[in-house]
Amino acid sequence: MNHNFTNELEFPALPPLGMGCAALGNLYAPLSDGDAQAALEAATAGGVRFFDTAPYYGHGLSETRLGAFLAGQSSRSILSTKVGRSLAHGEPPGETGFVDAARARPYFDYSGPAVERQAHESLRRLGVDAVDMLLVHDLGLLTHGEGHARQFDIAMQGAFPALAALKRQGLTRGFGLGVNEVAICLQVLAEIDLDVILLAGRYTLLEQAPLDDLLPLCAARGVRVIVGGPFNSGVLAGNPHYDYGTVPPAVAARVQALSDICARYGVPLAAAALQFPLAHPAVASVIPGARSAAEITANIAHMVHPIPAALWAEMQEAGLVRADAPVPA
Repeated sequence: MNHNFTNELEFPALPPLGMGCAALGNLYAPLSDGDAQAALEAATAGGVRFFDTAPYYGHGLSETRLGAFLAGQSSRSILSTKVGRSLAHGEPPGETGFVDAARARPYFDYSGPAVERQAHESLRRLGVDAVDMLLVHDLGLLTHGEGHARQFDIAMQGAFPALAALKRQGLTRGFGLGVNEVAICLQVLAEIDLDVILLAGRYTLLEQAPLDDLLPLCAARGVRVIVGGPFNSGVLAGNPHYDYGTVPPAVAARVQALSDICARYGVPLAAAALQFPLAHPAVASVIPGARSAAEITANIAHMVHPIPAALWAEMQEAGLVRADAPVPA
C-alpha cells in the first residue's frame, strides 16, 4: 500500500470514529496475532478507516500488526503514529504496561535526528511510504516532571522542526501532539502552529476542563482535536481502569451517577461517552481503543445509538456535564 503525499499535502478530513491501537501492543494483557487481525477486520467491515498507533505500543508490536493487516487491504486508511520515543532493540523493556511485548527498551528522545529516525522506523513497521499524522508523544510535565523544561526545549529545537521537514518531504500530511494533559498543548501552541492534537482522556463525560481554554483556542486556530481515551481508560465502558490505573472512589461514584441516567433512557453509557465529545466544533474524531472484534463492533454500534436530548439535559442539570458543554443534537 502506497501512502506518498508529495502531491496532496492537504490535511485529511477525519472520520468521526477511529480506532486506537494500543491494545494491539498487548496493553494490560496479551493478544494473539489472530485476535488482533480480527479486531482490525471488524473495524474495516464496519467502515472504520482511521487507525492511531505508536512505537511505544508493544515496543513496535502494534505498528507491526497494523502494518501486516494494511498490506492486505486495497483501500487506503488514515494513519497516525507518534515520535519522541526511540526503541533500543534487544534490551529488556522494563515495566511499561505492555505484556509479552517486543523485546526493546523504549526511551525518550525528542531530538531532530532521533525523530527523523523514529518516523522512518515506523514507516517500515507499517509498510507504508508516509502517514497522515506524526504526533509528538507524551511531551509535558505530567510525564517528565522536573525534566520537563529540558525535554520541552529539545522538542522545540529538534522534534518540531524535524516534523515540519518531514511534512515538506511528503512523509506526513500533518503533525502535532499525542498527549494526556492540556497544559502542554497550550504551551506548544503559544510557540508554534500545529495541525492536530490527540488529547487522551481529558475531554470526556468525566472531564471537561478543556472547555476553558484549549478547545476554544483550537477552534480559533483551526487545530483539529482528536479525542483519545473517550472511556477514560475503560471506566466509562465497564472496565476497571481510569487514567491507566485503578478507579478512585470519587470517579466510581460519578460513573455510577452517569450510568444511572443513561439506564433511565435505555442508552448504554459507552454510547453517550463516544458521542459526547464530537458535539464540540473543535473535535474532529474520537478513537476508542479495542482489543477484539466484539469491542470494535460495539463501538461502531454505540456511535449511532439514538440518544434523546433529555438525557443530556439531565446530566447537565445534575452537574455531571458542564452547562457550557456542547451536547449532541
